[in-house]
Amino acid sequence: METIGPAAARRAALSAQGFAAARPAGPITRRHLMRTVDRTRLLQLDSVNVAVRAHYMPLFSRLGPYDAALVDDAAWSHSARRPRLLVEYWAHEASLLPVADWPLLLSGAKRRGWWRHAEEIAEREPTLVDDVLAAVKELGPASAGTLEQALGGTGVPRPPGSTWWERSDVKRVCELLFGSGQLTTGTRVNFQRLYDLPERVLPPDVLAAHPADPDEAARALVLRSASALGVATEPDLRDYYRLGPARSQQAVAELVESGELEEVAVRGWRHRAYRLPGTRVPREVIGRALLCPFDPLIWERDRTERIFGFRYRIEIYVPEPKREYGYYVFPFLLDGELVARVDLKADRAGGVLRVPGAFAEPGADVPRVVAELAGELRTMAGWLGLDGVVAGERGNLSAPLAAALR
Repeated sequence: METIGPAAARRAALSAQGFAAARPAGPITRRHLMRTVDRTRLLQLDSVNVAVRAHYMPLFSRLGPYDAALVDDAAWSHSARRPRLLVEYWAHEASLLPVADWPLLLSGAKRRGWWRHAEEIAEREPTLVDDVLAAVKELGPASAGTLEQALGGTGVPRPPGSTWWERSDVKRVCELLFGSGQLTTGTRVNFQRLYDLPERVLPPDVLAAHPADPDEAARALVLRSASALGVATEPDLRDYYRLGPARSQQAVAELVESGELEEVAVRGWRHRAYRLPGTRVPREVIGRALLCPFDPLIWERDRTERIFGFRYRIEIYVPEPKREYGYYVFPFLLDGELVARVDLKADRAGGVLRVPGAFAEPGADVPRVVAELAGELRTMAGWLGLDGVVAGERGNLSAPLAAALR
């Protein structure tokens, strides 16, 4: 078994995620989009829009400024000339993924999600499932509220602060049908999911591949994880698509036996690691990027700490007086290291990107970090259609950053 150092493991992870390649010099196209998704394998969805929605940011981090409509068209529209390339499903969390991967996640390889708790509704009201499916078939892409009204419900919005358990029976059945693959997302309007039948959304060859064999699908998903992660422990591989431990361990063992995965030791790592045979490790990784909290490079916090020595926690649900760094903090990647943390807010009414807090990591080259960070923040503001960047007062980078932005 080969032994590699932690720096090589870090460069392998960055390369696998697309950070070893320079950003394109010309306009970004669908080809660039899918080349990036082929590396990350998926884009996590999240409702927080304080800076930018989570599924748009990883592409900007790797490609630079691009037209977000490329993602919308790839995920939520279809034509003969521009076929749908991405589909929604529960992968790491709610995610956009290549349409060909949809049968793998519905195969039974992945643990059943929280939507299974709605099965008691289906048992209590068996006709409701049929009614929802019939309404979607008749109406076309429809929200849960529209379906509730069509089925004679009130469609009253949930009170602020209410939980998933307080959703209507229709909404919970929609999520059950989405989880079981009987419904999918036809499109989104103002980020609201409109449910549709898979046969009206997905290509015939993808539909014909469902259901896939769960053991075969688990191996395919682990290989996708390994490709996206570069070098990874079995728990890392398992987490990428949220597979069950036994299923993941079996798949890894079978892939090692078949030679499709190889074992590798990383100095300082407690667990054995794995990689695809022939994985190349660049000698250096040059460049800069702001990473949203749901970027696949950093979403598994233990792995982020192991690879980068960077302890990162999202503080959205922490009361404001107790937050250490801020509400929606972006780590700043510079030449293969996480060197700073930046709390960001897109002030759309004011037309500026606000930086309430900016914090350098210990040992960071502050003048260089400030210069590169100021440049990337200006680039991000322009991409978001904002006129400038305004630095706040929190953090040891705030004062020099404010000066650099003047």
